[in-house]
Amino acid sequence: MKTILHWFRRDLRVRDNVALTAAARRAERVIPVFIFAAASRAGTDAGAARLAFLLQSVESLRRELAELGHMLVIRCGQPEEILPKLAQETGASAVFANKRYEPYAQHRDERITSALLNAGVGFELFKDAVVWEETEILTQAGNPYTVFTPYSKAWKAKPVPAPRAKFKTFNPQPSTLNLQSDTLPTSAEIGFPLTQKIPPGGERAALDLLQKFMDGPVYEYGANRNFPAIDGGSSLSPHLRAGTIGIRTILAELKKAKAKTVNAEAAKSCETFLNELIWREFYTQVLHNFPRVAQGAFRPEYDQLPWSENHDHFAAWCAGRTGYPIVDAAMRCLNATGAMHNRLRMIVAMFLTKDLLLSWQWGERYFMRQLVDGDLAANNGGWQWSAGTGTDAAPYFRIFNPVSQAEKFDPGGDFVRRWVPELTGFPGDLIHQPWKNQPWLAKSRYMPRIVLHAEQRLKCLALFKAVKKPVAGRHPAGKSAVS
Repeated sequence: MKTILHWFRRDLRVRDNVALTAAARRAERVIPVFIFAAASRAGTDAGAARLAFLLQSVESLRRELAELGHMLVIRCGQPEEILPKLAQETGASAVFANKRYEPYAQHRDERITSALLNAGVGFELFKDAVVWEETEILTQAGNPYTVFTPYSKAWKAKPVPAPRAKFKTFNPQPSTLNLQSDTLPTSAEIGFPLTQKIPPGGERAALDLLQKFMDGPVYEYGANRNFPAIDGGSSLSPHLRAGTIGIRTILAELKKAKAKTVNAEAAKSCETFLNELIWREFYTQVLHNFPRVAQGAFRPEYDQLPWSENHDHFAAWCAGRTGYPIVDAAMRCLNATGAMHNRLRMIVAMFLTKDLLLSWQWGERYFMRQLVDGDLAANNGGWQWSAGTGTDAAPYFRIFNPVSQAEKFDPGGDFVRRWVPELTGFPGDLIHQPWKNQPWLAKSRYMPRIVLHAEQRLKCLALFKAVKKPVAGRHPAGKSAVS
């Protein structure tokens, strides 16, 4: 092929990019393209933090490509209209892109395939965002895995491919093409003013974070990852979501780090981090093989749960005004930064669904609007795990007590004091239960609890048990997919 368009999507990098590497190998000339589609700025899940991070990352990619002698062609509009026209302008015989796994993205790719074929242009998709996709890892019975532990064992039994080489400078687009680029809007210009303080986007920022994490924190990840007051994570999730770093690059560096470990705890921490990366792939294959999860419960019987419709409770949860300090600190942190610690995601999700008895889908949607790393598969999987509607065998019994969780994972109250200044002066034995000293609570002007955990826990168990009662002649949902 003489000319191929590489369509950048959630792969905003020049290193370890499968489709870009394939295009460079098979074409005389590669023309990089980014399309700012209407889907990026509309819909119930659109959010300022994620959008701003994306736009930063595209600008970083534009500069990186310019240093390599390539212009990033930027267009705004519908890909199925833009790509055939751009292929005609440039004489491209094919469009290469990396796969997306969300149902809406796959439907869009079907439309694009048709549009390009009608124009006599090929469309090739490549596996890039994950190591193993769709049906590459199956049970012995040939079914998709719906339980993480056996899936992770099967995942680890397969060899991980090496990172792809950096895109090289060769045959840039000739000036005679005179290609024009649209100007990308800011998130504010399209109705999403950024009020959160988000991290810098782009491939170089991602690589810097990876190096910093692998130089030391990865060896203490197992011990530190559950404590929100400690910066013990990698902070790579926004970059994985935007594709500013390749998963093979992370795994290669993790393998090097593990080889340098000098004790069992450090090696175990590396393995714990690997498991978190595998969780991401597990939920991606669940979304692909069971696309219904994007609209409802993995276990369909739980779509019948009579969730509360208390909008005041939901508003209090969103604003961090529930009267439970760890929940409120987590939500205020999310609203201010677009980020939330993984342990806190579980705590606030449990509180929404099992204390407030509100639908997990309300929380899932709110997270997608706020999170800088919002990803449909991971967000949906995490919410359904916490709500008890997902892939676990006996999920509804798991109900976190927000006080005991806080005492265990924020023992000194440092995280709470950072985000709930009303409680700054409370001693350690009261910081997570300020209601135990009513005079101090009144003076602090911190709100009282909107529900009592002990009461709501019993209501939650009754709610799930009522729905879980077996119906004659019906097998439990999802059972046939597990072996």
